[in-house]
Amino acid sequence: MRALICNKFGSTINLVIEDREKLEPGYGEVLIDVRAAGVNFPDILTIEGKYQFKPTLPFIPGGEVSGVISKIGKGVTTREVGDEVFATMQIGGFAEQVVTSEHSAFLKGSMSFEQAAGFAITYGTSYYALKQRAELKLGESVLVLGAAGGVGIACIQIARAMGAKIIAAASTEEKLDFACEAGADLRVNYSSENLKETVKEVTEGKGVDIIYDPVGGDLAEQALRAVAWDGRFLVIGFASGLIPRMPLNLALLKGASLVGVFWGSWAGRDPAASKKNFTELVEMVDQEKFSPLVTEVYPLDKFSDAFECISQRRARGKVVLSML
Repeated sequence: MRALICNKFGSTINLVIEDREKLEPGYGEVLIDVRAAGVNFPDILTIEGKYQFKPTLPFIPGGEVSGVISKIGKGVTTREVGDEVFATMQIGGFAEQVVTSEHSAFLKGSMSFEQAAGFAITYGTSYYALKQRAELKLGESVLVLGAAGGVGIACIQIARAMGAKIIAAASTEEKLDFACEAGADLRVNYSSENLKETVKEVTEGKGVDIIYDPVGGDLAEQALRAVAWDGRFLVIGFASGLIPRMPLNLALLKGASLVGVFWGSWAGRDPAASKKNFTELVEMVDQEKFSPLVTEVYPLDKFSDAFECISQRRARGKVVLSML
């Protein structure tokens, strides 16, 4: 099988495509013939050796795929050969075959393989953030920073399906157009507008109930200053590369909560709840409440272009590698 290999930590341009031996599933595992793999910002950090999880070299990066189960290991009871699934794993996704636990492979429903390949991490993170961590209520407002990126679009679509009012925040009008097409009600261009003041204005002085922040950096404090009483600030990630230093007196003054969202760790600790979330998400797609947005599909040979699209923050929606 062909696979994308990281032989040393550093730039993604150092990755190479190699032929590797075909895989076999172990006890409780399934073998998936991969049709497509999602590309995410943490993949780049892992390749650079900057992520909290540092794999042993050499390794195959990639944490989410879609494909068809071609073989099952002993003890597998929930999946069958021929099932069309999306699946998660710590590493190994950028390859023509992957092996993963049967409990990490989920039926993809009506989604295309490209949609399903980019579904698990962004939509899993966003739904967990809104449902379990923020406990989003019907009619509440959600401010989405980095609104045109993969997790941003996922948050907008899910929040809309859950009955929220959504404010999209991004750096260009083009990105904001895309976010509004995905379902955002209001928009803030934080390159030309004051984020705090604009959010206060569009919420008639109340502030926003939930802040969804995958960006970090200087925007975090501005957003926190616009939170409503009893609001929730969801810490998703730091795509800007800067971890903000927050004045915690703001949380005290607003009665607000700073809430960490580590979806991968939670899913590992509570797989039953994670499975229930994915079942509900796939049902939303099948019921046409939203359709996952994939805007960039690259063949495996063009992996460097896919990573560049992510690292230069040009991505709108999901970026996917095709294995066909």
